[in-house]
Amino acid sequence: MNYYCLIAGLSDIHAEDTKSVSTLISLKVDMLKEVSVSDAKLVKLLFSVFDNTNFLAYLKDKEADFLPEGNLSDDDFATMIATFQEEPKLQKKSNVPQYLQKYYLTTTDENFSFEGVNSEDYLAGLFYEAAMETKNEFLRRWFEFNLNISNLLTAITCRKHGFNHKLMVVGQNEIAGLIRQSNARDFGLSGEFDYYDVVARIAEEPDLLEREKKIDALKWEWLEENTFFKYFSIEKILVYVLKVQMLERWKILSVDKGTQIFRKLLEGMKEGVKFEAV
Repeated sequence: MNYYCLIAGLSDIHAEDTKSVSTLISLKVDMLKEVSVSDAKLVKLLFSVFDNTNFLAYLKDKEADFLPEGNLSDDDFATMIATFQEEPKLQKKSNVPQYLQKYYLTTTDENFSFEGVNSEDYLAGLFYEAAMETKNEFLRRWFEFNLNISNLLTAITCRKHGFNHKLMVVGQNEIAGLIRQSNARDFGLSGEFDYYDVVARIAEEPDLLEREKKIDALKWEWLEENTFFKYFSIEKILVYVLKVQMLERWKILSVDKGTQIFRKLLEGMKEGVKFEAV
């Protein structure tokens, strides 16, 4: 399906913009009104990352504030959990995606171990696996691209700080497997992952915020290259949403936030060492 009028009406945005053209919430509402039912599912998939954050917050505190960009409410989570208490199996007709259900069922099992991966990364792995099953080829490739970058950055950081990178990699795709299995300097990725060299160089950036920006710049470039000829397609709409997500994120980042990102990363890795020793 082509969206001539919708795409023609979108404002131009650029990576160097300091202000996004609209909020994510208003953009989401507008997009869902205009696209087909099947394409609406693709748009919502891009906002599932907020559901992941909200779900983890809800499990810690039932009164936690939710990110408004998410698709699900606290009632959705409460209903899911209540149903599981009666019958602990995946609910196919639930509003809650099955990867979130799987996370809950798995992590509440007394025999479960994160095997070195912290809770956020474990959920991210389940999300990427689910997202890469979408029928839309562009989104499949986009989510796998993100997974590969995340795993490579994690592996490089682990090696630098003396952690076992094999325990910290998430997902089950080919690149994740190579990183887990390899002790080579390049994790066996040279010739297998086209972006290995550029990601490895970015990983050496000492300024944490600058490193984040360079990663987003790489992702922005990937989006441009992989939708260049898709003029009035749903892919153009998805790219627009993803770009606005990046711009919104950068509006709230600061030097202090960059320090928090790094501390959180190291804490997750230390948590991984703790699990490994069990």
